[in-house]
Amino acid sequence: MDSNHTLRSGALYIRVSTDKQEELSPDAQKRLLIDYAKNNHILISEEHIYIENGISGRKAEKRPEFMKMISAAKSKEHPFDVILVWKYSRFARNQEESIVYKSLLRKQCNVDVISISEPLIDGPFGSLIERIIEWMDEYYSIRLSGEVRRGMTEKALRGGYQSKPPLGYKMENKIPVIVEKQADIVRKIFHDYLDGRDETSIARELNDCGYKTSRGKAFDNRGIQYILENPFYIGKVRWNYIEKHGSRNSNDENDVIIADGKHEPIISYEEFKKVQERRQREYKPPRRRSTSTTKHWVTGVLKCGYCGASLVYANPKPRKNGGSSPFFQCHAYSSGKHSGSCAITEKKVVDAILSSLQEFIESASPSFSIIGRNDDSTVLKQRNLENELKKLETRSQRAKMAYLDGIDTKEEYLENKTMIARMKKELEEKIKVLSIPQINLEEAQQIMKKRVEEVHKILRSDADNAKKGNSLRNVVSTIVFHRDTGSFEFEYFLSL
Repeated sequence: MDSNHTLRSGALYIRVSTDKQEELSPDAQKRLLIDYAKNNHILISEEHIYIENGISGRKAEKRPEFMKMISAAKSKEHPFDVILVWKYSRFARNQEESIVYKSLLRKQCNVDVISISEPLIDGPFGSLIERIIEWMDEYYSIRLSGEVRRGMTEKALRGGYQSKPPLGYKMENKIPVIVEKQADIVRKIFHDYLDGRDETSIARELNDCGYKTSRGKAFDNRGIQYILENPFYIGKVRWNYIEKHGSRNSNDENDVIIADGKHEPIISYEEFKKVQERRQREYKPPRRRSTSTTKHWVTGVLKCGYCGASLVYANPKPRKNGGSSPFFQCHAYSSGKHSGSCAITEKKVVDAILSSLQEFIESASPSFSIIGRNDDSTVLKQRNLENELKKLETRSQRAKMAYLDGIDTKEEYLENKTMIARMKKELEEKIKVLSIPQINLEEAQQIMKKRVEEVHKILRSDADNAKKGNSLRNVVSTIVFHRDTGSFEFEYFLSL
């Protein structure tokens, strides 16, 4: 009880977690907090009652009402003198964040944080008890998260299902069963992709036919990609803890679990493997157009030797006197951006490509670059390291805030800053090492020649525009035409 009966302005912060713990409802917390405020001469304005339902307390930046409350406390208006919470665990379940925000509120904003169910005595002993409560709250949160994760991991290892099944299935008695009409769509997607088509053209045709996704929406290239890479269609269950729940300890290698499911497959293992092999060897530079949107299979790959822009395909209408042949021209030249024309006939381009491919096949030591496309475990390690880098940025900001708030001395801040910089450098080096593909030159040449032979065969066939374009892009990233010398410059690559 406030013995001086001095009126103070207050705010209420109410939060209910996502876990299944026993805790008071938002209404119950609000009622108890308002009763406490009345008994202790604290005026509560309705606009300063901040409620969050079903939100974890581990990360402050993911709690919009909390951040709104902190912003109001820091404002010049100083709308309240105290923040009331039912328990300190409602304020934060991360001890480091709890200390930082309480210190900021008390030292910079002159705002106190009070737990109505955990009264503290004045003095250093009271501060000690407060730190113990914060530590216990964080320990409980970490332990609960671990228990949930272990349960979900065990279920995944047994082939259990933890989410809605993908297109082609529905749940019956907790087991996915095949829906034939949807399964036919899945089979068509895999068949068309193996026939050389890309994700965009497949999605466009499905939408033209009136087909919908499992959520009743139109298909897009990302949705097609998800279907093509999902092992669920060969009877497997995949569970990725990072994708579902964010980053965690990077030393744990068991983030992605693929186990035998209890459902029937729609796609054969052999067909699925062939799809993954194609996806593994394909490389798509940023901003490159899909072949299904181009007029010619070499569009997007053929570049101007003057400015580097793409050469656009033109097929003039026939004239009485014979007219001109189909040709390519730099669109930058056509719009007046440079004076040098880079026009060349389609026949010369196709002949140059076929000739270059043949020379590559016959060469004893062909020139090409290797682009790393690592396996799942390596990609996972990279992702974990990148998550650790992000955490270091947060630690750096907190260390600076602790120094500015007077919690740490200048020497402690500099020590933390040096340590964080060293850890950042080590993580960046590890990421760099993982990005280097592991393959010897002789093996790479054999793989590359085989792929170029396949492309050469497809380009000489009567395959459609999309299939030819996709095959060429599997081995050639760029073809630069130098009009002044009449020469071509090919950039071959091997994607691993």
